[in-house]
Amino acid sequence: QVQVVESGGGLVQAGGSLRLACATDARTFSTHVMAWYRQTPTKERELIATIDTEGMDEKTLYTGTMRSRCAISRDNKKNTVYVQIHSLTPETTGVYICNAALDVNSYWGQGTQVTVSA
Repeated sequence: QVQVVESGGGLVQAGGSLRLACATDARTFSTHVMAWYRQTPTKERELIATIDTEGMDEKTLYTGTMRSRCAISRDNKKNTVYVQIHSLTPETTGVYICNAALDVNSYWGQGTQVTVSA
């Protein structure tokens, strides 16, 4: 069974930044598109960023309301994808969830809570 595990959440003051990490197994990491989502307190899920590799090239995509404050990256030796988020505001509070997807297969982590105080 594929496991996707997030870490790095917590309580941060407005204006601060966080780096979240998402780890999975090597096979999943090397073949799936890795993505970060934010789930709001009202349970809406928003795609933040994706990263994958095609041959020797790394492709990234940013979307949604947080696209201007995020940077996604991956460490292929650690089978881990990161998202650095800066200029956090109380509106960016939520559960940040990692996803690994390939064709019809989609694996979700449990998420990591980020709470931004004013």
